[in-house]
Amino acid sequence: MKEKDIFDNKTLLITGGTGSFGNAVLRRFLKSSIKEIRIFSRDEKKQDDMRRRYADNRLKFYLGDVRDYDSIMNAIRGVDYIFHSAALKQVPSCEFHPIEAVKTNIIGTENVLTAAINAKVKRVICLSTDKAVYPINAMGISKAMMEKVIVAKSRQGGDSTIICCTRYGNVMASRGSVIPLFVELIHEDKELTLTDPNMTRFMMTLDDAVDLVLFAFSNGRPGDIFVQKAPAATVGIMTQALCELMGKPNYPTRVIGTRHGEKRYESLLSREEMACAIDMGGYYRIPPDLRDLNYAKYVDIGEEGITNAGEYNSDNTERLDVESMKLLLNKLRFIKAAAKGEIIDPEE
Repeated sequence: MKEKDIFDNKTLLITGGTGSFGNAVLRRFLKSSIKEIRIFSRDEKKQDDMRRRYADNRLKFYLGDVRDYDSIMNAIRGVDYIFHSAALKQVPSCEFHPIEAVKTNIIGTENVLTAAINAKVKRVICLSTDKAVYPINAMGISKAMMEKVIVAKSRQGGDSTIICCTRYGNVMASRGSVIPLFVELIHEDKELTLTDPNMTRFMMTLDDAVDLVLFAFSNGRPGDIFVQKAPAATVGIMTQALCELMGKPNYPTRVIGTRHGEKRYESLLSREEMACAIDMGGYYRIPPDLRDLNYAKYVDIGEEGITNAGEYNSDNTERLDVESMKLLLNKLRFIKAAAKGEIIDPEE
């Protein structure tokens, strides 16, 4: 199905919709025949900024918090589809305030999905992260638990409310990405601080993230998790490419060591998931484990696939060099403007 067919005359709700993902969705869909897009978030200032920027009567704004079930229900009536992107994403912040990550990422997701089922929403796509795979930090652990909630709630929603999940790596220039900070520091002639130049991260554009959500939207079954195949780069390569695009190839940098909760590389699929993942070309689909608690029915035959499989991570995927990293960065509106000496909000 094409986008215009899926969303023609439909109402879409985006939780956390004032961030970079919400803006990317709006740029894509306000050109379509979608009936209404509802933005649900806590930030009234960003909502007002968006209202003025887009000036489109199909755009509606709802103040609320995913932690508050009633505020979700106020926004969800009459909605056909939901993109659930509201989350606490900053790794160091979640390390110091893990309970807040639990409240937003886990309990907030439970609230959104319960409300969606009760309101008979047709499809819900939840946004997760590579940090949910083999998590070592509070943000990743909360997102891993969020995924478990999604799969469990998908059993309740069934085919009436189809609930799926997307998982992706570093979305360049989004909130939580280091790229906007580096651009700001370069403009201010301040040195760049790197945690570990050899640290690898998956690299995706915001348009890639929207494409992944739409692919899951068109192809998802209850409880599915979708991953987009993505290239990766070291932090050192990314920094060098960015400095060259900014016209400062020999810009000073300093290595400061890893921060709270950082990993040297990230995984998009665990070894266990790779054993059952379905290759769909540019994407992987991980179907849910549909066994019930009567395990005696399933223990006669073992599973050799898990033993033989390997994880899909930012160390063993396609690796970008400086030139290919520059090509990817140049797809970003924010970077194109920065290279000209202009400063725009990376989330716009």
